[in-house]
Amino acid sequence: MTTMVRETTTTPAAGAAPRGSAIRRHELAAFLRNRRERIPPEQVGLPRGRRRRTPGLRREEVAQLSAVGVTWYTWLEQARDIQVSEQVLDALARTLLLDSSERAHLFQLAGAADPTPAARCPTLTPALRQMLTQLEPVPACIQNSRYDILAYNRTYARLMMSDLDAVAPEDRNCMVLVYTHEEWRRSIVLLDETMRMMAAKLRASMAGHLGEPAWKMLVKRLRTESAEFREIWERYEVFGGARSKTKQFLNPYVGLLTLDHTDLWLAPDMGARMVTYAPTDESSREGLEKLYEIARAAA
Repeated sequence: MTTMVRETTTTPAAGAAPRGSAIRRHELAAFLRNRRERIPPEQVGLPRGRRRRTPGLRREEVAQLSAVGVTWYTWLEQARDIQVSEQVLDALARTLLLDSSERAHLFQLAGAADPTPAARCPTLTPALRQMLTQLEPVPACIQNSRYDILAYNRTYARLMMSDLDAVAPEDRNCMVLVYTHEEWRRSIVLLDETMRMMAAKLRASMAGHLGEPAWKMLVKRLRTESAEFREIWERYEVFGGARSKTKQFLNPYVGLLTLDHTDLWLAPDMGARMVTYAPTDESSREGLEKLYEIARAAA
């Protein structure tokens, strides 16, 4: 059952400046209405019906899909002075199918910082990006402890799916992909074991980030979108170790690949690491070379 998020109005103290200007609230309201009205119900799996007068989604449909109250969402479109959490903004951005620029605009209008992984990461130096390129044909990426994929090379982009570039930046998270993306899931030979281990590592890492919106948003999204995650998460399994491991993937371009997974820690306090997948046999080495050529040709 979907848990509704309750938001409350805020009353500034006497003499205090209100949060956000009235102009910005009206811009936010207009932006939400515009994006809501341009989405046909069929695009989000809803029936059109015969009595629909709005060209796109109704307010109550946006509220339902975003797990917020209808009254609260109506107030938001009426430019009421209400407080909007990052968690709700994230849900609205996904319901309204916003691209990265539109998502950034939404958070800016709401006067909030987007807690999802951003390209702005102090760990991602030009030297590290160059290293990712030079490692090819070995697939490599940089992740944080929340499994956000912060950067990757061309071979990694095609290791577990046809092209990671086609995935929206806010969805480039290994937990989201392994639990909800069918193509990514099909590529992992030991899927059940992988899901359990990743959830156990996420829970261990989350102990140091319990109050951070991005972590709460990730878990809420996974619990909403994946029954498998809900079942595994409720086991309270924890694994905090780091280890290299041989993994197998059924790549959509070159077939079975057997690779050694290695984590190279870049900033332990931030959980940033470079993940590499080196071939364990000649067949996998040749497969990665073919995959690299495919990636180069598509660039």
